[in-house]
Amino acid sequence: MARYIGAIDQGTTSTRFMVFDQSSHVVACAQKEHKQIYPQPGWVEHDTEEIWRNTREVIAEAMGQRGLTAADLAAIGITNQRETTVVWNRKTGAPAANALVWQDTRVADYVAEFARSGGQDRFRPKTGLPLSTYFSSLKIRWLLDHVPGIKRQAAAGDLLFGTMDTYLAWNLTGGPRGGVHVTDVTNASRTQLMNLHTLSWDEELLDAFGIPRPMLPRICSSSEVYGIATEGGVNGVPIAGILGDQQAALVGQTCFNPGEAKNTYGTGCFLLMNTGDRPVQSTHGLITTLAYKLGTEPAKYALEGSIAITGALVQWLRDNLGLIHTSPEIESLARSVEDNGGVYFVPAFSGLYAPYWDEHARGVIVGLTRYANKGHLARAVLEATAFQTREVVDAMEKDSGIALDILRADGGMVENDLLMQFQADILNRTVVRPSMSETTSLGAAYAAGLAVGFFRDTDELRAKWSVGQSWNPRLEEPEREGMYLLWKKAVSRSFDWAE
Repeated sequence: MARYIGAIDQGTTSTRFMVFDQSSHVVACAQKEHKQIYPQPGWVEHDTEEIWRNTREVIAEAMGQRGLTAADLAAIGITNQRETTVVWNRKTGAPAANALVWQDTRVADYVAEFARSGGQDRFRPKTGLPLSTYFSSLKIRWLLDHVPGIKRQAAAGDLLFGTMDTYLAWNLTGGPRGGVHVTDVTNASRTQLMNLHTLSWDEELLDAFGIPRPMLPRICSSSEVYGIATEGGVNGVPIAGILGDQQAALVGQTCFNPGEAKNTYGTGCFLLMNTGDRPVQSTHGLITTLAYKLGTEPAKYALEGSIAITGALVQWLRDNLGLIHTSPEIESLARSVEDNGGVYFVPAFSGLYAPYWDEHARGVIVGLTRYANKGHLARAVLEATAFQTREVVDAMEKDSGIALDILRADGGMVENDLLMQFQADILNRTVVRPSMSETTSLGAAYAAGLAVGFFRDTDELRAKWSVGQSWNPRLEEPEREGMYLLWKKAVSRSFDWAE
C-alpha cells in the first residue's frame, strides 16, 4: 500500500519535490534553483526546459534519499508560480520562447492601450482582476505578436499555452505522447481569461485579447485525478492535485472557513482571505480570485493582496549590491542597528501591485543621511515587507468587513524573527507561524491526497494544523503610526516614475 504523498513545488526561483506521510511530516525533500533571465530592464524570463530537467532531478533525488519507488506514492500534487506564461509545441514539446515570468513588465504598453477603451477595471466584473502586466492574458498576446511564426502555428492548433502547472502535468503524463493538457480553477483565474462565475474560458475575453481557444488547457478542480504519470521517474502515480502556490498555502494553512487568512512571505508576498462560496469584488485595490475547488464540491473564493517584491529584495541586496553573502545574513546585519535610521525602501522594481496597481512606479530609497549605513539599509529592506503587508491588511478589512485577529504566516522569510516581530508591531496583531511552515507544498499534497482517499476530508486536515511560534505586538501606538505615515510618504515618491 502506498504510504506517502508527493508534491512538486515549482516556484519563481527554484523547483522542489517533497514527500509527506499520513501525519503531514516531511520524509524527503530536494530542491534546485533555476536561472533568472533578464534580457532587458523589466523583462524576466525562465528556461522551461531547464525547469522540466530540474523537476525530474529533484524527484529522483528526494526519492533516493529514502529508497522510495513510485509504488510508495499514492499521488502527486503540483503547486506553481502563477501567471508565468509558457507556450510550447504540442507535437514536439519544444517551447516557442522562454517563459514570461509573472514579474515581467514588457506588456505595460498593452495595459495602457486596453485601459484607454474601458479603463483599468474593464474586465474586473468577469475576472476579478484589473488590467496589469501581472496576469497571463497580455503575456500570451505579446508572444503571439512578437515571436516569428507563432501566430500561424497557434491558429493551426499546433501550440499549447499553460502556466507552469499545466506544462509540468503535460510533460509528466507523456508530453507529445498523450500528455494531458489541464489546469485548475485557481491557476485559470490568474490568466484573466476565465469567467469567475462560470469557471470556464470566456469567449468575449478571448476575442478581446486575440487568443485562439485551442491553445488553452481544460479547466479542472484543484483535487481530482488528471492523469497518470509516464515520465519523471514516477510512472504509474496519479497526478491528482493542482493549486497555484498562494492558494496551495491557503489550503496548507487549512483556511477553510470564510474570514481565515494567510500571508506567504516568499519572492513576493501574497495575502489571501477565504470569502466562501461567493466572489467579493474589491473596491480597495485587491483582486478577487479562486481559493480552491475540491473535487465536486462548490468552488471557494478569496480576496488577495499581491506584493511583487519582498524576498526578492533580500536577493537583490545579496546579488546586486553584495551587502550579504547569503539571504539569512540579512537578519544579523539588520540587528546591528537599533532602528531604520530614518531610511525607507519602496521596492517597486516591477511597479506597485496591491493596493496601488501603478505600472509606472519604480523603486526608491528615501530618508538617506550621512548617518545611514548598510545596517539601516538592511533593516529598511525587511521593514518594507511588513509595511506592504499592512497596506494589504488594511484594504482587506475594508473590502471584507472582517477584522483580522491573527495573521497566519508561512514561506521562507518566516524564519526571520526580526521581520516577524516587526510585522506584529506594525500590524498591531499577533502573527503566528504553523509548526509545519512548508505550507505551499503541503497544500498541494493535501489536494492530491483528498482526490485519492489518502486523506479523508478537510476536518482531518484541520486537525493537523498547529502553532509553531507566535509574535505579539509591542510597539507603542505613536511610534507605529509615525513610522507607517513615513512609509506612505515614501510610497508616494515612487509613483509615476517610468514614462
